[in-house]
Amino acid sequence: MINDKKVLYSGMQATGTLTLGNYLGALKNWVSISDEYECFYGVMDLHSLTIRQEPANFRKNARNLYALYVAAGLDPEKNCLYYQSHVSAHAELGWILDCFTYMGELNRMTQFKDKAAKHADNINAGLYTYPVLMAADILLYQADLVPVGVDQKQHLEICRDIAERFNNLYGEVFTIPEAYIPEAGAKIMSLQEPERKMSKSDENENATVRLLDDTDTVIRKFKRAVTDSGNEVRFSEDKPGVSNLMTIYGCVTGKTMEEIEKEFDGKGYGDFKLAVGECVADELRPLQERYYALLEDKTYIEKCIKENDEKAQYFANKTLRKVQKKVGLTERIR
Repeated sequence: MINDKKVLYSGMQATGTLTLGNYLGALKNWVSISDEYECFYGVMDLHSLTIRQEPANFRKNARNLYALYVAAGLDPEKNCLYYQSHVSAHAELGWILDCFTYMGELNRMTQFKDKAAKHADNINAGLYTYPVLMAADILLYQADLVPVGVDQKQHLEICRDIAERFNNLYGEVFTIPEAYIPEAGAKIMSLQEPERKMSKSDENENATVRLLDDTDTVIRKFKRAVTDSGNEVRFSEDKPGVSNLMTIYGCVTGKTMEEIEKEFDGKGYGDFKLAVGECVADELRPLQERYYALLEDKTYIEKCIKENDEKAQYFANKTLRKVQKKVGLTERIR
């Protein structure tokens, strides 16, 4: 708890341009809960190193991600928006927690298996111990809540296991985090393969709407979106394409599935896809305007980064010193 508020922690990797899935599944929800919790949001650049990065593009992507956080409505004075690599406590605690994590636990991580299959030429140790660094990210800030999608639940579970194991040995050092799962928009699917999650790395450009796509591009992608047999706008397991578009429309407009079904009763998929594309384009336009303005205001962004890095370092180092003392590391002479 900080200032009588529960602590909420999350972050995104500093690779590529954020998608509509990142926005509706996470970023938009983060903005809506900013007043309710003490929030820490990282630009997760250390995690991004499990895949080879081109240095200049990597730095640019990290900066752009930070600007998108702010452009989306995350106030840097209310939320702690910081670079993971600027807080060395992440790596230090990550190593300590490595020593409290079992090989069997890491072997069960399905995301490692998936990523190893995709990057067979670079199956590195960082990819394997990724969940431990993620646990360090969360536990450093004594997070009560972690917004997670369905595919991240396993990582939160191992984080809880590591924290409980450490607490059983050394006392109540870490807060045991709980999952925070929003009711809607938790998983936005590909526009071309609605059985798969929308991804920044999808090679099919028509599958993914990116936050910086212009209006014409957004509408064109929705017009090309895969639907299902028939022409009825109905939310159902046997209609994954239409259900995904309805989820997107509902997240943007605030309408329920029943209201959407009623709105498009008797209308075809063409009308529906155009309406979804137009409402998404309208939603993204002000975000894009703020984003490009922020990129021009380098002084403001750098001030935000400096102040928020310092705030993150304060809380992270507080936890790290406690952990170091508990495990018996020699205290630093200050």
